[in-house]
Amino acid sequence: NLLGRTVIGLSILVPLGVMLVYAVIGAADDIAGVRGRRSGEGYSARQKLLWEVPLTLAIAVGMMVTRMQFAGQVAVPGVRRMVDLGWVWVPIAAFWILGSANAVNLTDGLDGLAGIIVASAFVAYGVIALLQGQYYLVRFCFTVVGACFAFLWYNAHPAQMFMGDTGSLALGATLGTVALMTGQWLLLPVVALIPVAETLSVILQVLYFKYTRRRFGQGRRLFKMSPLHHHFELLGWSETQVVQRFWLVGLLAAMAGVALALW
Repeated sequence: NLLGRTVIGLSILVPLGVMLVYAVIGAADDIAGVRGRRSGEGYSARQKLLWEVPLTLAIAVGMMVTRMQFAGQVAVPGVRRMVDLGWVWVPIAAFWILGSANAVNLTDGLDGLAGIIVASAFVAYGVIALLQGQYYLVRFCFTVVGACFAFLWYNAHPAQMFMGDTGSLALGATLGTVALMTGQWLLLPVVALIPVAETLSVILQVLYFKYTRRRFGQGRRLFKMSPLHHHFELLGWSETQVVQRFWLVGLLAAMAGVALALW
């Protein structure tokens, strides 16, 4: 249904729409990084948030108004019934999509890392959607997985192709959207453990540096470098070791997420 009046139609149109919106934002940032005054840097985080926040809130409201499957609800592991959150769900959903987008963006720092981690997460949510009978969402998830694998053929070390903000923001936001559409979005920090850890490493690094500078007069680092993958590089791990070991952890986390969804 092209008008999106059925669950089937919305199962395709909503994640595709989110992917397109964030791909445009990412592309604008990539172009600014190449052509702008600050070569290689693109727009600041604050400038991107000025676009992302209102657009993501609009997406969340749209999902609620059109009664998208599981909109306004959340599944809690161990609880058989869905918990109804009502309109409180909207800002939470917007934060989930926005956070997922930027978490994957931070993960995209080594050849093949973001692609393989995102592919594993989409496999997990594809399985969850399959168990729920959301077959169009299943097809969408595994189509994204296939696209990630095709990209990884050229993005594996040494990379010949890079996703940039265009790909990382789009994939991250779409992952957050799919998680919301299954109702199992509480499991996203488990399924996407590596992007969450990458994000937390950046936040903790900044907070610790500011705290120690205020307390001792000189800022100190909690990690050798953030995001987290650079910390392990500075510990002596090779780039391929970081990617492979992070992927193993990410794969186990994705499997744990599916197991929790069955609980």
